[in-house]
Amino acid sequence: METWWNVDLGQIYSVFSIRILFKDYGEEYVLRQRSRFAGFSLYLSNSSNRKEGKRCYKDGPDLPPLDFETTCTGYARYVIFYNERRPNEPLSFTELCEVIVQGCYLDGVYGERCDKKCPESCHEDKCEIVTGACFACKRGLQGEKCRKPCDSGYYGEFCSSKCSSKCINNCDHLDGTCICSHGLRGSPNCTKGCPTGFYGPNCGHICSQHCKLNSSCDSINGTCPLGCKDSYWGLKCDVPSKIVIFVTSK
Repeated sequence: METWWNVDLGQIYSVFSIRILFKDYGEEYVLRQRSRFAGFSLYLSNSSNRKEGKRCYKDGPDLPPLDFETTCTGYARYVIFYNERRPNEPLSFTELCEVIVQGCYLDGVYGERCDKKCPESCHEDKCEIVTGACFACKRGLQGEKCRKPCDSGYYGEFCSSKCSSKCINNCDHLDGTCICSHGLRGSPNCTKGCPTGFYGPNCGHICSQHCKLNSSCDSINGTCPLGCKDSYWGLKCDVPSKIVIFVTSK
């Protein structure tokens, strides 16, 4: 058997605590009432569906007091009370007399007076209302307050993307761009070859204009595969030939 109740706060707020006053029939029935509510859970959600939100409290193992309060932090529009009992267990009830939700009504703030700004590195400028810790970080950042770049070899949202194996050394922690291996280019995966006339890391070097085949060269090392034009020699055709004139006397 399931019992549930929710409240729509009207918009998304930064929630700090939830207080529930359960129905009290007097001292004689206190234990009965506490057992009726035992085992309940509280959820914060942006919809009335608890499965789309997060559980911030689960009751147990002791029976809850009839004047109950717990810290329950997160951004939400709905606060959901939920209880479930097996067929052989006592029935659960939702005799909630009053539910008090406390928190900040502004986005991007935290602290006892809601007067401290969340770190700018927090995703959507949202942070935990007590400590200011980010719920999630902006792209390329990690850590409690998102002040650290991704670990070496990773980048992007939640630092979950791996740098291309074709990068030389590391990649940019924000977007994965890097210096590609010899003969490759393209961000962020270095999947493109060099255009005609270029070679080397990131295709950043220009082939010698003295290569025999239309100034094209090996995209990796810049050597001229078909040799050099007249008057030049060397693997990259970058050494001018010396013309020696022999003069003979009669």
